[in-house]
Order: sequence, then structure tokens, then C-alpha cells
Amino acid sequence: MYSEQVMEHFTNPRNVGEIPDADGVGTEGNPLCGDVMKMSIKVEDNRIKDIKFKTFGCGAAIAVSSIVTEMVKGMTLDNAMDLTKEKVAEALGGLPPNKMHCSNLGADALHKAIEDYRNRQKAKEEKKEFACHCPYCESSCDMPYPFCSHCGAAIKICPECGEALKKETAVCTKCGANVE
Repeated sequence: MYSEQVMEHFTNPRNVGEIPDADGVGTEGNPLCGDVMKMSIKVEDNRIKDIKFKTFGCGAAIAVSSIVTEMVKGMTLDNAMDLTKEKVAEALGGLPPNKMHCSNLGADALHKAIEDYRNRQKAKEEKKEFACHCPYCESSCDMPYPFCSHCGAAIKICPECGEALKKETAVCTKCGANVE
């Protein structure tokens, strides 16, 4: 019924666990069979440096989780996004037709972890773009406030470029927009 590879990955799963400070996490489940896979990734230089999984499910689901982690470790994120259920099933020497959904779960959990990583990176970049520097004391803030969190001075934010300005400023010193 199951191939040698499925049995090997089921009885000796690789990369089991969780990465506590993961760069991305993806969870996928199938309510019909009850299988749930959670994958966490660590990314370095656009490559999957480390990957771990936690799976609640049948032997095929555990084997799929294990082989997916083995297949993508060291891959670029773009290459890992190309992983399909067919590639997963093929790497396991095939799966019975009633267990093919497990290979979908593995690929989908991985894709969600990568998407989560990319969303986190995008949010970090957006946060950097809107970093606030008080025009009075030059302290950095995490986000623009109507008052500096360090010196308490009233500041205003340019609606065009997001630059923090002294309250009495009429024209933005960065982009030249009228801020009155």
C-alpha cells in the first residue's frame, strides 16, 4: 500500500518541531480527514535556511511533511514556491489515491509559510519608509505621532511624504508640499 519512502519518512520523520523565532509560519488542514500541518521557516539570503514541521494526522501526512522539509531546505523561496503535490508524491514513490490530499497539504503549508515571510518583510519595509524622526530632538520613533515620544514636542506629518515636521512649518522640508 505505502512505498518504502513513505514508510521511512513516517517512521523516521526529519525536521520535526517548531522554530521559535521563525521568519514565516504556514498552517494547512483538511477538515474532512482531520490532518493539520504547520511549517515554520528560517530564511537567509532568500533561501530556506531551516524548516520544521508539526503535523497532526495519518502516516502519509507525517511522511509528506518530512519529505517537504527535506526537499526545500536550502532552496530559494521562488523555487520552493514551485513545489507541487505531484512533486511531493513522486519524491515519496507515490501515494495511494485516497492519500493524495496529504501532498496538497504539505505544499500548501509550505507556500503559506513563504507568503507569511514575504508579508512580514513587506511590513518591515513599509514601517521603515514611515519611520519618524523628531525635528526637535532627532530621536527615532516607530511610527508618526502627534507628539514626540522622547521630548514631548508637538509634531505634524507631511501628508505627501510622511516626513515629521515642526508644528509651525508651513512647507515640507523634504518634498516641498504645503502642510498648513
